[in-house]
Amino acid sequence: MAPRARHHLPDYVEDVDALLEAIEAGKKVTDKPTFIMVRTVIAWPSPTKQGTGKAHGAALGDDEIKGLKEAIGFDPEQTFQVDDDVIEHVRSTRAARSEELRAAWDEKFAAWEEANPEQAGLLFRVRAHQLPEGFDAAFPEWEADPKGVATRAASGKILTALADVMPELWGGSADLAESNNTTMGGQPSFIPTDRQTSEWQGGPYGRTLHFGVRENAMGMALNGIALEGLTRPYGGTFLVFSDYMRPAVRLGAIQEADAIYLWTHDSIGLGEDGPTHQPIEHLASLRAIPDLDIVRPADANETAAAWKSILARHGRPVGLCLSRQALPVFDRSETGSVDGVAKGAYTLVESSADTPSVIIVGTGSEVSVAVQGAKVLEAQGIPTRVVSMPCVEWFAEQDDAYKESVLPASVKARVSIEAGSQMGWRDIVGDAGKIIAIDHFGASADGKKLFTEFGFTPEAVVAAAKESLDRVGHAVPGGDGPEAGTVGFEEKGK
Repeated sequence: MAPRARHHLPDYVEDVDALLEAIEAGKKVTDKPTFIMVRTVIAWPSPTKQGTGKAHGAALGDDEIKGLKEAIGFDPEQTFQVDDDVIEHVRSTRAARSEELRAAWDEKFAAWEEANPEQAGLLFRVRAHQLPEGFDAAFPEWEADPKGVATRAASGKILTALADVMPELWGGSADLAESNNTTMGGQPSFIPTDRQTSEWQGGPYGRTLHFGVRENAMGMALNGIALEGLTRPYGGTFLVFSDYMRPAVRLGAIQEADAIYLWTHDSIGLGEDGPTHQPIEHLASLRAIPDLDIVRPADANETAAAWKSILARHGRPVGLCLSRQALPVFDRSETGSVDGVAKGAYTLVESSADTPSVIIVGTGSEVSVAVQGAKVLEAQGIPTRVVSMPCVEWFAEQDDAYKESVLPASVKARVSIEAGSQMGWRDIVGDAGKIIAIDHFGASADGKKLFTEFGFTPEAVVAAAKESLDRVGHAVPGGDGPEAGTVGFEEKGK
């Protein structure tokens, strides 16, 4: 439907009655959306700037504003003038009508609440941003396992476990659901009857969203759903394709939307898909967006803790970055509690001395490499602490005392390890620290070989730690301990 509007400036009109008519007609169409196209002239009816680009990029100016007021029948000498009869109309007629409509709505809602106490309880809970009963107990836990599990797979199990407990949680993927593990097990699709397939079936109340290969549109949809406020949406794609989503992600941060951007295949560890699919600059680039949390868990149990924290937080979007390859599951009887994930960084493995000689900080899949390197350093008589830092933004929120307890200022010898750009890590390791990173594109090979070739190995951690110790003038003991092993992981599926 197109309300009448003519583009010849002398004859151009904006037909408000036609627009209202089109809106009312659209309201009657309930089985599909209505699109109303309105062709307008910019800055109409200002006397000299209508139809020009000048009206878009600069203020009209006092003379032009006066001419505009004259054209529409206002006193050009008055500023922000509102006629008394307009004020009276709004305060009497409209205010009274609004009170009447609100009273009628309240009466209907009270009747609905009485007839539907369970649904009303759910509504009040989600509006209050309260977590459901049984939330903590629903999360799966993983036993220590050197072969481990991919954090994308762990995330998929978590989503399935939360399906019945948290009905407001729903989402899907940009045509990569099986790779992203974004399908809640046993949950139907949000899909029209005539679009169902043998694999995807559901209806208007399905939980699985199919966004198609349109990452930016997916991000915009997630933002819109989150801003509506009653549900918590997530959407998945590969981390490298967050480039396509960036306008939506940035808007989500500006809008303080509770959207969850789920990004898998988060490093060169994805292997044979090659440099086009291997994110390098993406973590640093995304961390540069204000009011966006980037979370990269190191194992399956950190992934569960990350999901707990994400769902408990509100007021800003989050990007959850997950591995394609299997990562070792740490033995929590020998390491720091997974509860530290909520604080963004925590001591995963403590040094043999009260004060460590060197601190190794890692994220995601590289944390297990850091742990292996630390074992070698400890065997060579170098007290080494390993810090897992799944979320730089959450750590920045902590008070100074906590930050000092994790990264004591007195320990200048530090190493960071993350399979991405080194940008941002100098703030963590300081002038004397060493950064293990990758500032060039990846290559096509299996992930284990790429980690070895590009220096994400325990040997590289040991060498970097000793160089940092040397920089701060710390004597490095002669190393007769065991040699560092190679990092290993399994690759499963695309």
